[in-house]
Amino acid sequence: MREQVEIGRGRSAQRSYVFDDLDIVPSRRTRSSSAVSTAWQLDAYRFELPLLTHPTDAVVSPATAARVGELGGLGVLNAEGLWARHAEAEKALAEVVARAAVDPAEAVAELQRLHAAPVRTSLLTEALERVRATGATVAARVSPQHARELTPTLLAAGVEVLVVQGTIISAEHVGGEEAVEGPLDLEDFIESLDIPVVAGGVGDYRTAMHLMRTGAAGVIVGYGQSTATSTDAVLGIGVPMATALVDAAAARRDHLDETGGRYVHVIADGAMSTSGDIAKAIACGADAVMLGEQLAAAEEAPGGGWYWTPAAAHPSLPRSGISRVPTVAPDLATVLTGPARSGAGTMNLFGALRRAMAKTGYSDLKEFQRVGLSVRR
Repeated sequence: MREQVEIGRGRSAQRSYVFDDLDIVPSRRTRSSSAVSTAWQLDAYRFELPLLTHPTDAVVSPATAARVGELGGLGVLNAEGLWARHAEAEKALAEVVARAAVDPAEAVAELQRLHAAPVRTSLLTEALERVRATGATVAARVSPQHARELTPTLLAAGVEVLVVQGTIISAEHVGGEEAVEGPLDLEDFIESLDIPVVAGGVGDYRTAMHLMRTGAAGVIVGYGQSTATSTDAVLGIGVPMATALVDAAAARRDHLDETGGRYVHVIADGAMSTSGDIAKAIACGADAVMLGEQLAAAEEAPGGGWYWTPAAAHPSLPRSGISRVPTVAPDLATVLTGPARSGAGTMNLFGALRRAMAKTGYSDLKEFQRVGLSVRR
């Protein structure tokens, strides 16, 4: 049972931890980093890096999705983003970037305007086919509100992994008076598909367990917390990632027992600014990480050194701004697999994960989830 702290008369709260509160503890054994594997497998799809991209236009274009796949990760295209709405998506992005350089608030307003255009299935299909033509695994993100509407197009375009992602998600999305088809029941929705579905974000044991019971192949923990996100300021909602991941990992273990062996992957999304945070996320129980802001630091990122999440384009209540990300590397390869040119933990992210695993004596990701942890406070 997690520790309860009294915050006033008659009211208590659970004590939670973030990555900065924790340290990974070395063991008596070390091994060569060449003897360590960071490979990860989701359903039938194997990846050499435990990486999904956060589905934002600032990071993921058809070209960068393919490049991430070439490097060993999974690039996730936003099926409700600019590549699905505008024939000249690069030009639209350039306008957002130009406005951000003058006034980031104006850039958010421009994103809202651009996202007011309807999703065009022909453009979405074309963008996904560009990824598929490279041989990379094709993945796309939809919101719970538009999952039923867009999924037939995604399947026809060859999507192999579907990500149903919102800031906060539940096993049943309940629509308002404007909803035509009623609530999205994820269990029925996932059961109707022949491809793996990753769903989230969640922040606690109970919701993680509910999503696992829908048949999801993976559950996203967190909402992409970064320097750009403002969910805590706008909604008062926060996800203490270290505790949330440990709780989701506990749900995974209990679900494994409950189902007699069905394993659901836990994916950490947000609050990871350095390679050390990525290592801590895996140590807390994540099978893979979802990165966005870190990839925006590559010169080839579509956002041109600016970062935002899909929530920035919400028509009435954005939960993300647009923030400047210092460029640390010329390309995604340097950010992901090095070599690093500084000791700041912002390059060679997965080389650092491999080294952390080697320094603590673990040979693969599942073993590393058992590494010792200490609390600083």
